[in-house]
Amino acid sequence: MLSIAVCDDEIVECCRIAGKIKVILKEMGIPCMIQQFCSGWELIQSANNFDIIFLDIIMRDLDGMKTAEIFRKNAFDKILVFISSSREYVFDAYDVEAFQYLLKPIEEKKLRNVLQRAVLKTEQGCQEFLIVSKERQKQKLFLDDIYYFEIKGRRVEVHGTDGIFTYYEQIGILENHLQKKGFFRCHKSYLINLKYVSVYNRQEVILDNGEKIVIAKRRYEEFCREILDYMRKNGGII
Repeated sequence: MLSIAVCDDEIVECCRIAGKIKVILKEMGIPCMIQQFCSGWELIQSANNFDIIFLDIIMRDLDGMKTAEIFRKNAFDKILVFISSSREYVFDAYDVEAFQYLLKPIEEKKLRNVLQRAVLKTEQGCQEFLIVSKERQKQKLFLDDIYYFEIKGRRVEVHGTDGIFTYYEQIGILENHLQKKGFFRCHKSYLINLKYVSVYNRQEVILDNGEKIVIAKRRYEEFCREILDYMRKNGGII
C-alpha cells in the first residue's frame, strides 16, 4: 500500500489536494493511505515512513523548503513533490532533489501524470545518480554502479562496473553531492562506495572487485564509524 503525506497550512486546500490524489489513485487501482498535515513541524514529527510527500512551500512558521531540507538531512530518500502558488522557488527545489513542482491551482491532468510517474518510481526502486558534464554533453552516472572516485588534479576518474569514466570537477563539490549517499572520502584523492567494501585495515580498503584503496591515517577512525553505520542500516550487522 502506498503511503502518502499532504502538507499544507490551509486546511481546506490540504483536504482538496488529498481528495484529488485519492480519487486518481483509486482510478489507477493503487491502494493508498493518505495523511494530512497543517504544518511542517507536524509532518516532521510524524513517525510514518511515507513513500510520497506533497509539500506546500509557502507556510507559516516552518516553510516547505526548510521542511524538505530537514528531511534530506535525515537521509530521507523518498519522493518530494512541491506545491505552490508561486514560481519563485522552482530552482530552489533542485537543491532538495524535488521530484516535481506543481503550481496551484493544481490541474488534474498534471497531478495524474505526476502520480503515475511517482508510482512507477516507487515500484522500480529509487536509483540515485549524478549528472555530470563532459565535452558539452550531460552524462548520467548511477551511484550503485560506482566503486570509487579518484581525483587527479581537476580531473575525476569514475571507476565503475562499466569501466572508467573521466570528467572535470572540484573534489569539494563532488564530496558535497555525495553526502549521506553511501560514499566516504578515505583519502584526499579517493571517494569510495561503502557498498563495495570487502576488507579493510588501518592502511587500506579492499573492494569487491579486488582493488586496493589507501586510507589516510587521520581518516581511519571516522571511516570505521561510517562503515559500521552503513552496515547497520543495510543489514550487514544484526
